[in-house]
Order: sequence, then C-alpha cells, then structure tokens
Amino acid sequence: MDETILQERKESLFTVIQNPQYHPMKRKELRILLGIPNEDRAIFEEIVAQLIDEGRIYETKRGKLALPETLNIAKGIFHAHSKGFGFITPDEGGQDVFIPASETNGAMQKDHVLYKVTGGGHSGRKAEGVILRVLERGLSRIVGTYEAVQGFGFVLPDDKKIVKDVYISKANNMGAVTGHKVVVEITEFGDENKGPEGKIIEILGHINDPGVDILSIIRRYELDIEFPDAVYDEIQNLETEVKSADKEGREDFRNWLTITIDGEDAKDLDDAVSLTILENGNYQLGVHIADVSHYVREKTELDLEAYRRATSVYLVDRVIPMLPHKLCNGICSLNPQVDRLTLSCIMEIDTKGDVVCDRIVKGVIRSDYRMTYTAVREILEDETPALLEQYQEILPMLRNMNTLREILVEKRKKRGSVNFDIPESKIILDDKGKPIDVKPYESSIATNLIEEFMLICNETVAESFYWQEIPFLYRSHQEPDEEKTEKMEQFIQSFGYFVKKKDGEVHPREIQRVLAQAEGKPEEHVITKIMLRSMMQARYSADCQGHFGLAAKYYCHFTSPIRRYPDLQIHRLIKLTLDGEMSGKREERYRKKMPEVALHCSKRERIAEQAERDTDALKKAEFMMDKIGEIYSGVVSGMTNWGMFVELDNTVEGMIAFAKAGDEYFVFDERKMEVTGRHSGRIYHMGDRVTVVVTGASKELGTVDFDFAQE
Repeated sequence: MDETILQERKESLFTVIQNPQYHPMKRKELRILLGIPNEDRAIFEEIVAQLIDEGRIYETKRGKLALPETLNIAKGIFHAHSKGFGFITPDEGGQDVFIPASETNGAMQKDHVLYKVTGGGHSGRKAEGVILRVLERGLSRIVGTYEAVQGFGFVLPDDKKIVKDVYISKANNMGAVTGHKVVVEITEFGDENKGPEGKIIEILGHINDPGVDILSIIRRYELDIEFPDAVYDEIQNLETEVKSADKEGREDFRNWLTITIDGEDAKDLDDAVSLTILENGNYQLGVHIADVSHYVREKTELDLEAYRRATSVYLVDRVIPMLPHKLCNGICSLNPQVDRLTLSCIMEIDTKGDVVCDRIVKGVIRSDYRMTYTAVREILEDETPALLEQYQEILPMLRNMNTLREILVEKRKKRGSVNFDIPESKIILDDKGKPIDVKPYESSIATNLIEEFMLICNETVAESFYWQEIPFLYRSHQEPDEEKTEKMEQFIQSFGYFVKKKDGEVHPREIQRVLAQAEGKPEEHVITKIMLRSMMQARYSADCQGHFGLAAKYYCHFTSPIRRYPDLQIHRLIKLTLDGEMSGKREERYRKKMPEVALHCSKRERIAEQAERDTDALKKAEFMMDKIGEIYSGVVSGMTNWGMFVELDNTVEGMIAFAKAGDEYFVFDERKMEVTGRHSGRIYHMGDRVTVVVTGASKELGTVDFDFAQE
C-alpha cells in the first residue's frame, strides 16, 4: 500500500481512539466497529502495531487498545543508576519517577520508554513506577574497555549507568586485545535475563596510551572533532578579509576606540567593547558582537552542522568548536587592526545603571587592542607601570569601564540578582596530557567587567525584541521547585539561616541575602553549593519566561555567536527585523521553528556540560593517583547514607566511604544533614573543615577516595 495512504489510515484510526466517546476495546471489536473487511485485516494489524511501537496507543493484558494517558501510562527518558535502579524524566515535565531495579524491563540508559506510575507522588513521597516497554533505544554505541576471554570477549562500558557488559564474538572483535579502549555498536540489546551483544567498530588505543582517556569521552558523547567534507568544500573559498561591498549599509564604528578582552589562549574573539562619557554624564557603552550570521547562511552545510553541534565544547585539553577554525579564528574573530562585521548594541546607561536608550545595528569595527584579563587586572588593580605606559591610550576608558562595572554590579545586587561564587577548576596538563596541577580558576575585576557588559547587553537585546513581538530565543531560568526549596530551607536552618517567602515563593533577593550573610564564614562554600543545587537548570525557550538567578524579566544569549547556536539564530532574526523582512509566512515559519531550536540547543548544552564534567573528573582523579597516603585539609561538601564527600582547597572532591572506615560506625541524619560516629561521638556537619588522607583514585571512574587522617 502507498505510504501516504497508510499514514492517512493510521491517523484516522488514532483519531477514533482519541475520541472522548471511545471505550477501550479489542482489535476484533474495533475492526467490526469500523467495518474493516477481512482482506484489509493485515493492513489494520500493521497500523495498530505501528501505533503501539510509537507509544501512541497501548494494548492491555486483556488485549484492549487505549490511549496511554487514560491508563495512567506516560512516556519518558530512563536514567539508569549503576546499582540497577533508575529514574524516568517524563516527556510532559514534572517530577522524576523512581524505577526499582526489578521493574526496568530491560531498559538501558537514555532509552525512551513507556511507563506506569504505581505509587507515591504525594505527601512528600517520590512517585514510583514500572517500565512497560522500550519505545526507542537511547544508545546505539557504547565506549568501553575490552577484556578477552578464550574464544570471545566482553566490553566493560565506561558509563557505569550501563550496568551490563557487552558480549563480543571473536568474529566481531576487530583484533582487540585486553586493555583496548573501543567503540561498540549494539547489535542485540537483550532483556532482563540476557545481556547485550555488539561488534567493535573502532579501536581507540590502549587504556594507558596518552590521549585515549579524553578521546574515549569524546566518542562516548558522540562529539565530532572533524567537520564533514561538505562543510570544508563549502568554505574552501571563504574570504580572509571583509569585502568592501559587505561594509555598505552598515554603521561605521572604525573610528571608535574599541578593544577586546579575553583569556591569553583565546583565539575566537566574538565580542569587543567601547565606552565614552556623554555630555549629560551618562555612559555610552558599545558591545560589538561578531556578525557570524553574515558568513553562516541559513540551510547551508555549514549552518546545518553548526546547528547539529549547537555549541563549542571546552574540554580540559582541547576545544571542539561549533564552527571550523577558518571562521571562528579567522574572518569571524574580532582580531585587532583588521575590519570586521558586527551586530552592535549601543546603550546609553545612566549613573544608576539603567539603560535609558539603546539601538541595535549592523556595524563594522576595527578593534584597536587585543587585551587579556591578566593585563586589564594588572592595570586596574596593581597599576603595573610598564602596562600603564604601554596602554596609556586606553587607560582612561578602562578606568571608566571599571566605574561602570561597579555601577552595574550594584544595580543587579539591589534588584536581587544572585551571584554564586563557586570557583571553577583550572587543570594544567603537560605536553603528554598528564595533569601536573589542579587549582581554583581565579576570577578578577577584568573577567567581571566583561561579564557585566555582556549581561546588560543580553538583557537589553531581549527586552527590545520582546516588545517588538518577533519570533525569538530567550534564556530562561525558572524558580526553584517546591521540593528542592524545602530541602534547601531545612538544610540552611541548621546553620541558623532562614529564607523568607511571599505567597509561598522565594524571591532571588532572599537567596542573595543568605549568601551575603554566609560570606566569609566557614560554611559559606557549602551554603552556596546547596543553594545552587536547589536551582533549576537554565535553558533556552521560545517564550520570555524571565531569569530567576539574574532577577531579570528579559534575558537572551546574544554575545557569543561563534560558540553558541542560539546567539547565531537570534542574530538572523534581529537582522531580518532590522531590514524589515520579518513578516508574513517568514515570521510564521520562524515562530513555529523556535520551540524546536530551543529544545535542541538545550539538549546539546547538557551534553557538552556532561562531557566537560567527565573530563575534569578524570584528570582530577589522575592527578591524585600518585598522592596516595598524602594528607590534605578540606571541607565536608556532601553527605549520604554510604559516605561523606570532602572538597579540597584545590577543588578536588573525594569521598570517605563509611563501609571502609574500620571499626567506626557512622549514622547519617538526613533531616539535620549530619553524620555521627557511634564510637567516637564525633559529629560532622556540611561545611566542617576536616583533615583527610588520600587512600585511592580511579581514573576510569573519575573518583577519589579519602579517609580521616589520624589525629
């Protein structure tokens, strides 16, 4: 039968089952009701099978067909735990559903499943359920370590959430030997009684070979290092200098004193800033962003690949860029002393930090200086004589920028914007990829200066185009959910802190107030971490939902189109609006498209974050491997029934496992968030400073083991 006709019949049948008057019935009863002749029975059965496979209808044990939602059945993504149980994130949103190990029904990590809630979900209890069937497998390839057995072998997955090893026949091992890191394609997923089978499609190298560790993570998250040939072919003749014709019709900012401020190693310079003091005493801040959309045209191979990646990924030893180096380090990078195309946001800001007027225009700039955070900090804080002499032309502007930075910080503080001051890790590797130092990444007034300018720019752009009611992408950060807020409140109360609520909701100003109260105290770091964990994850949205953490009504990502696709996407929308071309069918097309773009970019952002976290954990563990027996001071950063986490001053976090604590018996009180040693009587709280000894480290697991140091 023609595929189109088959699809039409499928939708017709689904419409019948969707009808409020429909009551669950068996296949034969439904055929009779619809008057389907015997000769069309096979087609009917095929349509029913497709609808069941898609999870759109469900067949009960008694053989009756019904909509899943009428049977309290729903769809979601399964997130497995190394101990066999897992959680489902519902497609429709809401709280996760706990799945016991006995009820996973053969589901594996990231599978899209059909599940039924069987209990809980009220009175503070987490909902519990069973998986009815796997709709779609989440993983088709697995990265792991090969172990040869006589005549066959197994691959032990790197991802410990995949609890079963993968059987590899001798014919499918590609000649791998024990200790090889490999990529496996799953050929049989098995079930609750039988493990998965697969074939090796790539040998990455031996587990101890330099670089194989990071490469394994890259393959696990399916991050492509190289771009497709079609992309390279498309940019083969890309210009290295801005053409004269491309500058026409743009506002010329080349006579404005303009600088970039980035890290020493940065090569993709996508933002430049300029500042002047107006006659009325207000500041004229120019934030000039690389016009990447001029070179990455919609629906080209380059654009399709950029969308697929959606973000650059910053791993400890490399950057996997969203765009080829020819663009991100070349024609799109705002390098000094060359003409570059921009989308510029020019803001007039008064002495209170309010934007009194703004305009967003297509521009052309010629950056005067390529500054680093280190140099700017030394100029503004240390007043290093050599640097003051070298950069005397921009010295007045830098000082004015610092004054404006202080004004913007104070304004955000007053409205309740939350600043979670948790230092990131700086991991230093030698030329063979071995970690030689781990320390907190130092922020400074220079990094804060650029951060504040980008924040005010992103807010200004979001508000401007919100009121123009065009299709757009916003950066949304929703209020913390009730359950997480209650746990956070319970915890901070043990330190004597309280959060005030209005109509049952917490204002970000209250979060800020508690953080300010804890500043400088022993518990500051742990209070900050707990409050951060209570927050929702920020995401992209086609609707303007506000940004809780920033206490901002309007927010978007506009300032990094070289490394983030949402920024690139809204540049296109803005330029179409500026050119008067955002209307009619085009506007409707973008309006329909934006929710899908927002969801995709949010998912890709999560994947990038996970890969970055895993590489950091791996290198931190490797750094501690030769520190066994050494003693460190750290802060208790987490507690569970089975152990206590301690974070060292160098940002390395490890766990004291209670089961390995010798004769001592520990009792964990979740309500008070404290651990008591039965024999010693010693009580440990979150935020306590303790002395630990390193007892082990696993590069494969990315974990570090501690024990209490003998006093």
